[in-house]
Amino acid sequence: MSTPTQDPDALGANVLTIALIGPDQQRRGAVAIALTGLQAGVTREFSAYPELDEVPRMLEDSYDVMIVDLDSNPEYALDLVETICSTGSPTVMVYSAHTDSELLVRCMRAGAREFLTQPFSTGTIAEAMVRASVRRPTARPPKKTAGRLFVFLGAKGGSGVTTLACNFAVSLAAESGQNTLLIDLHLPLGDAALDLGITAQYSTVNALQNASRLDSNFLSRLLTKHSSGLSVLAAPGKFTPMQTNPEEVDKLLTIARQDFDYVVVDAGTRLDLADTTLFDQASTIYLITQVSIPELRNSNRLVSEFFTKTSSKLEIVLNRFTPRSLGVDEEHITKALTRPATWRVPNDYATARRTQNTATPLSLEDSPISRVIRQMARAASGLPANTEKKKRFGLFR
Repeated sequence: MSTPTQDPDALGANVLTIALIGPDQQRRGAVAIALTGLQAGVTREFSAYPELDEVPRMLEDSYDVMIVDLDSNPEYALDLVETICSTGSPTVMVYSAHTDSELLVRCMRAGAREFLTQPFSTGTIAEAMVRASVRRPTARPPKKTAGRLFVFLGAKGGSGVTTLACNFAVSLAAESGQNTLLIDLHLPLGDAALDLGITAQYSTVNALQNASRLDSNFLSRLLTKHSSGLSVLAAPGKFTPMQTNPEEVDKLLTIARQDFDYVVVDAGTRLDLADTTLFDQASTIYLITQVSIPELRNSNRLVSEFFTKTSSKLEIVLNRFTPRSLGVDEEHITKALTRPATWRVPNDYATARRTQNTATPLSLEDSPISRVIRQMARAASGLPANTEKKKRFGLFR
């Protein structure tokens, strides 16, 4: 006697959110088709198995159901199922073209609630979704807010934007313990990867040129991990001229902020990025300048032209600072900048040059420079200032 097909309306008024994970497009597509017409729809398809350490970030999207392809890589799929089940609360289902009793038992031990054998009917899927609907918790965790955005912009080429952005990002990841991403938008000649001593296979250009298919999964495969735990979307290693489309940059920033708690952008001296949402969405904009007549003049013009509406977000950083440099006193610096500088990074050429030559972030050492950068990172993440020993070149707010 056959089991009657469940009425799809039995799922109730609330539609289930589903993540469909499977490297094989044909098999994955068959599952998506079987879900058509039910009060459940594929919220997102993953065309590859995610890394296990990416699972917590995936679960922030609060899927009700996660359906995993078992056949493409059974052992890894089982590890993935176990990781999902031990980390979050979605109903996990697996699908396979084989009916292997031993494999079924292993899936259930890993935490899977349904073992779907292909080909399967809409009725089979509908019944599984009814059971998932019953298991769904009545209260969902609140959706994660977008990550905070920090932008580093230079008043003039050579002001040290990349050095400060890289070391700030490393410190931010270390001090806060949160997922942090550094994006090098100083195209086409960004040096963030060089400063951090990493070799990146993919770059910001790959993300922007593929904006139509850019999502969290695609972005994650373009990133390079620094030994500090910082994720990096580097500029290309070779000169790659390209026209930056504001919509493409905006999409990249939106997806990055969905996936990371903190996003740091090295904008170099690119004023064309004012056409994007970069400055509007930023929590803090760090304008990097030095105490020289050309840079102070540039800073004055930039503040007046671009940051009058976002003045509360703007923090001016005097880099390579030496008291009374060029005979310019505090009063004249403040007048030129139209406001007091927020941070002073001392001039320590020997330390900066040595760490650049060895591709070792300044922030991983103890130096007058690293102490100021560390305090910048702590302030940005809402942590109290360290009471560590302060040298003559301190910070001031």
